This record gives sequence, structure tokens and C-alpha cells, in this order.
Amino acid sequence: MVSSSRRDFLIHSAAAASALSLGSACTNAAANASRRARSPNDRLRIGVVGCGGKGLSDMQACAKTQDIVALCDVDEGKAGNARNEQPKATYYEDWRELLDREKLDGLVVSTPDHSHAGPALAAMALGINVFVQKPLTHTVQEARLLRDAARKSRVITSMGNQGTCLDGFRTATECVRAGLIGDVTEVHVWTDRPIWPQGIDRPAHIDAIPASFRWDLWLGAAPWRPFAAGRKDGDFKGYAPFHWRGWWDFGTGALGDMACHVVNMPFYALELDAPTTIEAVASDHHDETAPKKSVIRMQFPARGKRGPVALTWYDGGNLPPAELLPGVKLRSGGFLLVGTKGVLYSPTDYGEKFDIYQGGAIAQVDYPAQTLPRSPGIHDEWLQGILSGTQPMANFEYAAPFTESMLLGNLALRSGEKLQWDSQNLRVTNSAAAQAFVSKEYRRGFELTKV
Repeated sequence: MVSSSRRDFLIHSAAAASALSLGSACTNAAANASRRARSPNDRLRIGVVGCGGKGLSDMQACAKTQDIVALCDVDEGKAGNARNEQPKATYYEDWRELLDREKLDGLVVSTPDHSHAGPALAAMALGINVFVQKPLTHTVQEARLLRDAARKSRVITSMGNQGTCLDGFRTATECVRAGLIGDVTEVHVWTDRPIWPQGIDRPAHIDAIPASFRWDLWLGAAPWRPFAAGRKDGDFKGYAPFHWRGWWDFGTGALGDMACHVVNMPFYALELDAPTTIEAVASDHHDETAPKKSVIRMQFPARGKRGPVALTWYDGGNLPPAELLPGVKLRSGGFLLVGTKGVLYSPTDYGEKFDIYQGGAIAQVDYPAQTLPRSPGIHDEWLQGILSGTQPMANFEYAAPFTESMLLGNLALRSGEKLQWDSQNLRVTNSAAAQAFVSKEYRRGFELTKV
């Protein structure tokens, strides 16, 4: 039987001063232990939340070198493959119970967007290193909370946007920073998403919850709603296991799904921070779901020697103006960096392949000397970081501000206004409607842990 006082510490520690004192002492001790250099031959104890979905491949990557000791998923049927591959791992339906009972070195969080922050913050409060799938969080405020928690706990963190670890991503970054395309003034990024239903309203029908599926735990922090299964003859295809992405209560739409990939290299290479203005044009507006297609514009201020940058996002089949790269048929997803000396074009989501255009043609350029280390891969970089005490490139100090900036686009989509953003104070200064979407309410029992 799980101790109720212990469970209450994990769930409600933000509200209890005595629990906060105990949590702070435990966090400091555990964080100090996690930072110590360890033998590279050590086997880490890893838990995986969401093992029935994306967490399966995350688990498989970690299991190549480490021990998977705990698995969690709200759908017992979907968790079958992971449980069969890791029969010695203890299985849980509730991540809160997993953290209550298991002694872990690392936790992988691969749940839907709305359920990222809860387990990540609770794990960091216990000094557990965390790997969280992209997008890092569901709301802007959550991204700030995870960054601050990572700073305080000093655990090893990573967001799961795997393009960060590809050689091409890092080579492209080196080219931009070496000035091969000059001063970058514009960035254009686009994707073929959404590939799930958006621009629809909540279904009218209610269905019985499958016996193997814990709908209450899947909802987690989100407001309660009845379960509904997908219909073959309509737009609604269900919420779980995949089509949640378009629903504001659970996902972050095309922008949240793909910006952490497609915008990643431009954001990192140009050392962007927070935009000052954000505006969006959508094909339609629904309170429940993201639009079918949109264009979002963000203005980033000058920083250091870099001038201001205008970033434009396109989804749902929208593409940048053809005159940006005349004669080139753009692929369905990619990005352009427009500089004073040339254009860098990647026809891929991650930026692993790219060309530099000058004078309308592909230029033969010499790549600059390597300034960034090359990576063994997104999971190994995190795991090796735990052993060595070294933060991966995709750690929360980078990933949280990146996620925070991208999710601001959804505030503009939902409010329909051009927004003025005060990053320091997490405030939309000109729109109360948009400000309401910076954070969210959490269902009882799923309040966030304070670190």
C-alpha cells in the first residue's frame, strides 16, 4: 500500500510548507549525488513513462546500455510490447506511484504534451535526471518552470528533439555562425502538418471506456471530459493514442509538434531568445482545436552582434514566397535562412541536409572548422551526461526558452491578436485573452510539484 503522506508529498508539495522543506533537503542531497562523476561502466536505473507510445522507442534506445527498471502507461494493452521486452521492469499505470516506489537515476517522459510537466517536475524534485519528449511542455509557463527547476536541482536534462544531435545540424550551425551566408535577417520554416484532425469541435457522442485504458489517468491534469472513440464516417478520429495533438486541452497543434524540429537549427544557430511580437493568420478558428492551416510571424530583437530577425512559420500546406529561392521547388517541410551573402536551405525537418545558395545557385563552400562536439545520439548524449555530469546540447537551459518562444505562436492563434510579449515577466502586455493561455488550471491530484 502506498503511503498517503508520501503520495501527498509528491502531488501536493507546492501547497505544504513542511513538505517543501523536506523536499528541498532531499532534492539537494539527490542532486549532489547525480552530479558526481560516475564510472562509465555503471548501469543506470531508468524508468519510462508512456512506454506504450513514443516511449517504446525511447525505452529501446536506453535499454541498449542501461537497465530499464520501471515502465508506466495508462493503457495496459498498448504497453504490451514494452513489457514483453523488459519483463523484469515493474509496470505501473500511474507515474505518481512509480516515482513513489522506485529508486531511479533517470526518467523518460514520453506522454502527450499535457502530461509532460507533472512527472518531469516531480522527478527533478527527487533529484532524478529527466529526458522529456518534444515539445518540452504544454504551456509557456510550464517551460519556464522546468527551466527553473533544472537550474535548482542541477540534474541532467534533455528534450527529445533528435535533430539536435545530428552532424548536419551542427555543421549547418557552424556555417551560419562562421558568416557563410552573412547577417541573417529572415527565417522561414514550414511543415506538412497537421496529419491529424484539426479545425473541428468536440464530438457529441460518448463511448464506454475500454477495460484496459485508464481514461482518468490519461486526462491527468486536463479538465475532465467524457471518453469518445473515433468514427470512420466523420472528422473526429478519437483522442488517444495519436489524434490528441490537435486538441488544445492535450496537444499543441502543428506548431508544437514540429517547431521543435524545424525551427531548432535556426533558433540554435542564431541564438534567438524570446520574440517581442507575435501575430498569426489562421484558416479557421475553433475553441477546441488548432486550425487546419496557419501562418505565424515572430519578431526577434537584435542580440549581441546579430541584428533583428523576422521568423515566419507555415503549416497545413502553406509555403514561403517562391521568390526567396527562385527556380527551386521546395519540399513539404524545411527551412530557409536568408542572409546578406546567401541563403541556407534545408529540405528536411531536422536540418541534417542543407545547401547554401549564392546568386541563385548552389555555392561550393568550404565548411568551417568544427566548433561544436559531435554527438552519439539524443538518448546516449543524455545517458552519458548522467555518468559524466555533462549537460547535453538539448538540455532545458536551451530547450525550455526555445519551447516557450514557439508556444507563443499558439497564443496568437487562439486570441486572434498581434501580441506584445514581455518575456522577463511572462506577460502578454496588450491582450488579456492571450495572457489566459500562458498557463492553465490543473485537475485536483495533478497539481505541479514545486522544486
